[in-house]
Amino acid sequence: MRLTTKGRFAVTAMIDLALRQDSGPVTLAAISQRQQISLSYLEQLFGKLRRHELVESTRGPGGGYSLGRKAGDITVADIITSVDEPLDATHCGGKENCHGDGGRCMTHDLWTTLNTRMLEFLESVTLQKLVDDQHAKGVEIEDKPATKRAISSAPVVKPIRVNAPNSVFALGGIASK
Repeated sequence: MRLTTKGRFAVTAMIDLALRQDSGPVTLAAISQRQQISLSYLEQLFGKLRRHELVESTRGPGGGYSLGRKAGDITVADIITSVDEPLDATHCGGKENCHGDGGRCMTHDLWTTLNTRMLEFLESVTLQKLVDDQHAKGVEIEDKPATKRAISSAPVVKPIRVNAPNSVFALGGIASK
């Protein structure tokens, strides 16, 4: 099995979201900053997670993402397969044509069994367990910062408008009158 960054980042982002969703929707920009994952990459992943109903989006100010169902009802397998991550250790995609000539390789059954075990394991690990593991490690979640905009005590300075020619030629035209 080859687990690429797509699957890893999706699981990481979902843990981050689950840890913080009690404070309201979580923005992808915040996840991007905390986890050092490209915002555009997260947008692609969360589009797929949303289509599989693992997350819900809230638009507008104060918007972001929240879990589509309870963390205990979402497995790592759900997350990985929703972002199109193949869970296949065989070279043939399970089609038994490993050699390309329709023949099966000698290790086909081994890799098929590995696929089954990997999937069983990933289905046994819930997002809630991963969140609980983070809490057990002492991960502290900061309170959500106030979303109100700060009001500056400095006065607003309006730009000065000058009613004068904006070129030497225009200035020359005024002087010749």
